[in-house]
Amino acid sequence: MGKSVLIVEDDNNIAELLRLYLEKAGYSPALASDGGKGLEAYHKLHPDIVLLDVMMPVMDGWAVCRAIRQESDTPIIMLTAKGETDDKVSGLQQGADDYITKPFEMKEVLARIEAVLRRTGEKEAAPSKRLTFDKLVIDLDSFELIVDGKRVDTPPKEMELLYHLASTPNRVYTRNQLLDEVWGFDYFGDSRTVDVHIKRLREKLEGVSEQWNLKTVWGVGYKFEIA
Repeated sequence: MGKSVLIVEDDNNIAELLRLYLEKAGYSPALASDGGKGLEAYHKLHPDIVLLDVMMPVMDGWAVCRAIRQESDTPIIMLTAKGETDDKVSGLQQGADDYITKPFEMKEVLARIEAVLRRTGEKEAAPSKRLTFDKLVIDLDSFELIVDGKRVDTPPKEMELLYHLASTPNRVYTRNQLLDEVWGFDYFGDSRTVDVHIKRLREKLEGVSEQWNLKTVWGVGYKFEIA
């Protein structure tokens, strides 16, 4: 079977219609008739995507959405009979990936499921730009530098420079290589720009760990050295 879809919907007619169309389209659907059963089914089945009604007994869709988001990035599409902007915004703010307003056409449901799965699949496939060393985390996805457990404010270009060096430990880069690869081939600034950024990074990193070091290779350039 294809991708698994958990349908959490208290209207039996709508739930059954969704199940039939999704099976016909090659998906593997499962049904839950209220929010509580929906959350139980989610933990049991670990579906690829959740279609989640908003107004339901036991737990409403917002509560189920929040509970899922506390533990997973599983794609969620909210199903709501309300068309107000506030409800749509609320769903997205609480972690939903998309919403569909009732009454809906099945073609729209299928198209939105495909779009969300494609979008979230691309996100999962993207390689993480996060490097971890002793007492050091360089996270280029969020542009965060964590030094000895504390977040250190770091300008973007300093982050990019440090990440570039640390992604290939012990490799020596010349200043011109760093200008080309970090600042870009169209950058015409002075190579001393690299020295200034290295100096600022050293002020943040000096003496933190004996397992790595931002080192100058005299007459050549710089490297991120690990023991």
